[in-house]
Amino acid sequence: MSNLTARIKHEFMEMIPPTLYFLVILHIVAIMRALISRGYDVTLPTSVSVTIAALILGKSVLIANLLPFINRFPEKPLIWNIGWKTAIYTLVALVVHYLEHLYEYWKEAPSLAAANRTLLANLNWPHFWAIQILLVTLIAIYCVVAELVRVIGRDKFMAMFFGPIPPKPTGHVAG
Repeated sequence: MSNLTARIKHEFMEMIPPTLYFLVILHIVAIMRALISRGYDVTLPTSVSVTIAALILGKSVLIANLLPFINRFPEKPLIWNIGWKTAIYTLVALVVHYLEHLYEYWKEAPSLAAANRTLLANLNWPHFWAIQILLVTLIAIYCVVAELVRVIGRDKFMAMFFGPIPPKPTGHVAG
């Protein structure tokens, strides 16, 4: 396997856990939003947009983890990095959540500024903040698990969580 292929495979495998996590939690948020605001299920376009958002967030987490300031407190108790990463990821989620609402208003408005004014005047702020609180909680859970995996190692975490991992085949057959 070439070095580039190995790197792409490694990046893809690193992207799977956060993408799956965000896929599940964003669908939970979409279902809650639909139940709170309209009282019925999530539509296919909503599910597709949530899936795309999960893919973007999964890759964003990988990119953010490469930034020098993201793992700011590696030698301190885990709560430091968990709090720091939760704050950063929450800020990003807040911006994305707001832009998502802004986009909906922009489709009908003559300009971005007009859409923003309409959004600020018409947005159901308690609903917006309720969803944001849910996102903060779910992001914090992600950060706790990610920090535990970072400290104890992926294999040990998987064995602790799912049980012992069977040994990998050695490549030769006894017989």
